[in-house]
Amino acid sequence: MDRGIWAVWYDLPESGGEEYLGWLHEAHLPEMLKRPGFLWAAHFEVVGGGERMNQVQGKLTYTSDEGVGSGRDYVLLFGAASPHVFCDPSLAEIEAAQSAGTGEMLGHRLGARTCIFSEEARVDGPEVATRGPGLTPGPAIQMGSFNANSLEAEFDLGAWYAQYRLPAMRRMKGCVGARKLVSAAGWAKHSILYEFTSLEAREENFQGQEDNALDEKEWTGRVIRYVTHAPGSPSVGRRIWPPAG
Repeated sequence: MDRGIWAVWYDLPESGGEEYLGWLHEAHLPEMLKRPGFLWAAHFEVVGGGERMNQVQGKLTYTSDEGVGSGRDYVLLFGAASPHVFCDPSLAEIEAAQSAGTGEMLGHRLGARTCIFSEEARVDGPEVATRGPGLTPGPAIQMGSFNANSLEAEFDLGAWYAQYRLPAMRRMKGCVGARKLVSAAGWAKHSILYEFTSLEAREENFQGQEDNALDEKEWTGRVIRYVTHAPGSPSVGRRIWPPAG
């Protein structure tokens, strides 16, 4: 099972992006999947969740730490059985062993932010049978990364996921699944990865859950007010590699 996830958020410059994407999808990701322990890779373009989601994001608090990468336009994910797959060799050792050409292409990334996550909990949605190829996340995602602002908040956050949000995803139409993640390395202690059959399914069936955040009396509304997000979080995106369908 894929209990470890390596996540990279980043932007691309106005020029050179198409060359990078072609190289990433046709050469680099297939090559990375030959590494021992790497089970899948998925690349997402962040397109946003629409006007209603913009209202929710307007209520969120974002980190002011300038050391946290500001990238938000793309999310690259790798899956493995354990987060330790990404620690032996370490990411620094993988980078040091790369060719000059690979280093040059990866240098196109701007504001890169990296985390290694371990899966804390997972639920399968009604559309779990559509996941693929293999264990690859669904065609559309929403992925948040954040820190809770107090010890009390940590306990309430855990209860909210266990009692409210994850059970809702298990029965939600259009949901492939959801994974609650905790960080083994990186700025964000917490992450949540929601998977959907499409962006339209997310909008139709999930956005109402997020709208509850606008009401301070709702449990969801309380949760969003005691967490601090990474830049651009949560990322709503469509999978551009491997191609859906």
